[in-house]
Amino acid sequence: MKSVLVVAYYFPPSGGPGVQRVLKFVKYMREFGWQPVVLTVESADYPARDESLLKEIPDDVPVYRTKIFEPYDWYRKFTGKKAGTPVDVNTIPSSGARRSMAERLAEFIRATFFIPDARIGWYRHAVKEGLRVIQKHDISALYSSSPPYTSALIARRLKRLTGLPWIAGFRDPWRGFLSTPKRWFIPDLVDRYFERHTYLECDRMEVAWTGIRKDFAAKYPGIPVEKVIHLPNGFDSDDYPDLPPLRNERFTVTYTGSMYGKRNPKAFLEGVRTAIKSGKVSLDDIQLQFVGRFGDEVMQMLRDPVLAPAISILGYLPHSESIQRLLTSDALLMVVDDYPGNEEIVPGKVFEYIGSHKPIIALAPEGAVSGIIRETRSGIVCSSHDHTCIASAFLTLFNRWKRGERLVEPDENAIRQYERREITKRLSTILDEITQNTP
Repeated sequence: MKSVLVVAYYFPPSGGPGVQRVLKFVKYMREFGWQPVVLTVESADYPARDESLLKEIPDDVPVYRTKIFEPYDWYRKFTGKKAGTPVDVNTIPSSGARRSMAERLAEFIRATFFIPDARIGWYRHAVKEGLRVIQKHDISALYSSSPPYTSALIARRLKRLTGLPWIAGFRDPWRGFLSTPKRWFIPDLVDRYFERHTYLECDRMEVAWTGIRKDFAAKYPGIPVEKVIHLPNGFDSDDYPDLPPLRNERFTVTYTGSMYGKRNPKAFLEGVRTAIKSGKVSLDDIQLQFVGRFGDEVMQMLRDPVLAPAISILGYLPHSESIQRLLTSDALLMVVDDYPGNEEIVPGKVFEYIGSHKPIIALAPEGAVSGIIRETRSGIVCSSHDHTCIASAFLTLFNRWKRGERLVEPDENAIRQYERREITKRLSTILDEITQNTP
């Protein structure tokens, strides 16, 4: 069995959606002839921690953890935030939001000196340890998981030093994405150099949604787009316990994940208020449940004066508990970031929602997410600007629930293709291809 070095910042005990993709690859690779060896960080400043995920790492998978310089404690002190405050959900404000002078200065420093991202302090330690691990485990290939994009730079350096074939994995685009800082001319040139040479030097790219491939092709038309392969996110059936049927006393709609900036519940809350004002649903009959990490602006929205009695804010939960919340809900809320170009965004949780077989109310444009939900017959899609549609979707599912009817009739065959095991099989096939001429 050949071995692959997996370079990933987000790895258990990291929690949140960013860890699931690489964790499931590591879980299932051995079934398809590849032994993963993981290179990650120790004592990281993760936005969320989930110790329970450590149990999902197979016992015979070596995991090497290296030092890293994390700048976020400095950022919190500089901007007056409390220790432990999640930085990611509070550094991407919604359009027009005011920021303090300290926050603007901190963002300028981030955009100028932390290239490609704030995890660049991991680079030197990871390259040194990576070379040692490659020799110890007779590594045949490299795989990197980004963001953070520093992971790709580490793998690129290891490829240059060893000549090993490399798959660069991307869950999001690089430059110009909503979560990346706006850099001035010189730092942007440096970041562009890193981005272009990562795309140029990797043997293959695998991307979690097709918009990343389109972004790559538009930026660098001289690099063959054929090297970019779409491997969607998915769900793991093993994560879903077999629970007995449950009848909630109140129609329960659940959101899991993070919300900040342009990904917020404003339109959904307005749609629910419209449904209540119509007199067709009572506030006493509904429960709106928000599970995850939320920016300050979103927390203000969730303190809605009309809907507050029906809103529960549970904060971040371990992944297994989050899944249980999905399974014990009547419907699920999906929100795609509201900004130009959002038709290509596919949040990883859409597949986790689909795997639960619960109906989805999706606030999304015509595009990738709406296509997946219609393909799998998993719910109702509305534009985030169409409050009438949102209110109607909410009422439709509420009325079916009240009558005791099935809320959706999902397409099981369409859903099955998004199993994590199947997607890992496709990644392993790519590893076979790029190493076919190596011993």
